Amino acid sequence: MDYANIESPKVKEITENLDELLASYQVYCQKLKAFHWNIKGKSFFEFHLKFEELYQDALVKIDEIAERILILGYTPSYTFKAYLDKSALIEVHEIPSERKMIDELLLDMNQLLKIEKTCVKIAAEHCDCGTVEMLNRFIAYKEKISWMFFTWLKVDLTKK
Repeated sequence: MDYANIESPKVKEITENLDELLASYQVYCQKLKAFHWNIKGKSFFEFHLKFEELYQDALVKIDEIAERILILGYTPSYTFKAYLDKSALIEVHEIPSERKMIDELLLDMNQLLKIEKTCVKIAAEHCDCGTVEMLNRFIAYKEKISWMFFTWLKVDLTKK
């Protein structure tokens, strides 16, 4: 059954991009957990809670993305190997300093934003309003969190 009423060849393109996003979110979520478990330093209490908030949010988004792929009639990736193969993000192999954790997360959020915006463009071209609406929520939240981290770093984004 075609729940989303989108032509089949177009759905495949949308779901392939969503599956890359799903894989990238899985790697992002695991990185957040690693940082949550291993944060040390002056911002321990602040970031321990923030990283937990972010990985809980990522888990919800992972579920939404997988369900959206299913709604579109495809099977989402579900193995760690597939996630690592398809992800635009790389897993963490060493626990960095608190400052480098934030730098790493900002890079990952920027990459996730790029994938999400590409998915929005493709979904909009194919009249997939459900995917567009879902991803627009993800984008707005991630932009706000990025701004908060940049503010913590005291980086002025208006100067180039």
